Amino acid sequence: MSCPPAELRKKSAELQLKWNSYSASPGIESFVEFAVCLSSFSEFLNAKGLSGLHQLSHSLEQQALSLFEEADKKQIPQNVLDDLHSQVEGLSGRVNRFIDNNSRTVAHRRAHNETGITAELTPTHTIWLVGQLSVHWRTLMTQLEYFSIRAEVFPWESVPAEAEEPAILLLDMQGMAMDEACQHIQALRSRFSASKLIAQQMPADFNSLKLALAAGCDFCLVEATPQTAILAKIIELCSQEEDTPYRVLVVEDSLTASKSIQLTLKKNGIESFAVTRPNEVLTGLRTFQPDLILMDMYMPDCTGVEATRVIRQHAEFLSTPVIYLSGDGDVALQVDALRLGGEHFLTKPFNPVFLNAVVKSKIERYRALRRSMQHDSLTGLLNHGACKEKLAAAVSTAGTDAGRLAVAMIDIDHFKKINDEYGHPMGDQVIRSLAWLLKQRLRKTDLVGRYGGEEFLVILPDTDAEQAFEILDRIRRDFSQIKYPFKDSWFDVTFSAGVSVFPSTASAEMLIKDADEALYDAKHGGRNCVITCN
Repeated sequence: MSCPPAELRKKSAELQLKWNSYSASPGIESFVEFAVCLSSFSEFLNAKGLSGLHQLSHSLEQQALSLFEEADKKQIPQNVLDDLHSQVEGLSGRVNRFIDNNSRTVAHRRAHNETGITAELTPTHTIWLVGQLSVHWRTLMTQLEYFSIRAEVFPWESVPAEAEEPAILLLDMQGMAMDEACQHIQALRSRFSASKLIAQQMPADFNSLKLALAAGCDFCLVEATPQTAILAKIIELCSQEEDTPYRVLVVEDSLTASKSIQLTLKKNGIESFAVTRPNEVLTGLRTFQPDLILMDMYMPDCTGVEATRVIRQHAEFLSTPVIYLSGDGDVALQVDALRLGGEHFLTKPFNPVFLNAVVKSKIERYRALRRSMQHDSLTGLLNHGACKEKLAAAVSTAGTDAGRLAVAMIDIDHFKKINDEYGHPMGDQVIRSLAWLLKQRLRKTDLVGRYGGEEFLVILPDTDAEQAFEILDRIRRDFSQIKYPFKDSWFDVTFSAGVSVFPSTASAEMLIKDADEALYDAKHGGRNCVITCN
């Protein structure tokens, strides 16, 4: 299961409690509490990848949000209340059934007995390929096995009725009418609470995709989608990691308003830090490192625009989103604020559900922008510049804590020959395969980036030379076993690696230089090996 059963059950019980409180004493305050809890639960289910449960919760959330005005006037019709009650009970029952059917112990760690290091691994995922027994799935199944993903094939009429949910159901819609396809999707969606449903061989027209998504599908892959793209999508979904909690700096002179905002954010899992005086905002930004600023527009001796002008004088905060809170509709001031990069205006008093939705959407966009600036587009790994920044930070931390650190430079062997013989698209696939494998086999505390071309940089905190060798040599052996399909045959690839360690080498620049020299020795020593520098 993608989240602890106790946590899921607790969240569900909280929602049931909020609904019962509203049912016992109808009023706008208790309805808002229910709506906020429901919104938070929907976000939680989405973050945990519980796709079917999220779709149920989201549908209920949309209905509840449409009833705010009626709830304020205590005019929600009884039949609507009965329907809401039925949906809340249905969602709670579905959560309990899912927990009962899918709770089991999963090993999350691999013991490296030779060195005593324990490396966290992504557990083996199971996916189901549903449809006719297509021959072309054999290649896909073989490729998936290299990345700890086990695939099982079932005809439509033989999908197991009692089984632990797979991570993904890949549905083959080839030659199927849309009505029939949607019926299959709806039936599976009603059964599977957590599995992602991917429909492949879908018609590319707008209406077909709309119908499949409305029926409960999570993703659609249109006809003629290359198998490499299908493989990439499956690995992406199986490898997704949860984001760190969102962080918001609240700049608000009213202590009451500030506490109310922070409570609203907390209910949706958003961390916050508040300052009451504008002259404290720079200190708050530097110490809390928020994803977004909620800025009161009118404070003693300072407007939100004036505070933002000061913030924008500092290069590190130029792109930090600012949302203004104001009870005033001063258009001139709002235009001025937008010119300084203001993202949005919320009028006091604000709807707490809307506040959370706006905050989360702005942070998601901000984080996506940061990721695009720091990550390589082909592999999703850290790019060259980010690699060097992360290494410098890791060296600083190791120096402060008197810790150890290992750095590895990895280079794919004979990569030019791969491009020349099999083509650049296949070369890109080899690079992606190594990136996926590194992300799977390394610990969560390790860092990996694409340093350039076919070269990768790996940063291993709290690791000495011997331990780094064991980790990387294991990955080297795994990588050499991967078979790549080309026409009617297969080929394999190897890599070489060089390792340097801190504190034997004291600076980030020299760690890269020493690892690169060790990599040079590995290349000239026959390739397909790992060398540690002396």
